[in-house]
Amino acid sequence: MSIASGNLQKNVLNTRTWATRLELRLAIATSIERTYHRRRRQQALGRLTPVEFEAIMTKQAATAA
Repeated sequence: MSIASGNLQKNVLNTRTWATRLELRLAIATSIERTYHRRRRQQALGRLTPVEFEAIMTKQAATAA
C-alpha cells in the first residue's frame, strides 16, 4: 500500500460505513480532488497550485475593477 492509498483509507474509507457504492465513489473522488488537484503544483499555472493561482487572479481582478 502506498502512502497515498494509506491516506485515502485513513481519511475516507475508515471514517464511516458507506450505505452505497455510489456514496463511497463520490467520497473518494471528492477527497482526491480536494487533496491532490487543488494542492499539487501545475505546469500550466507557472508551477503554482490551483489555490495559489486563483488567489493571485482574484486579487488582480479586484484591483482592475
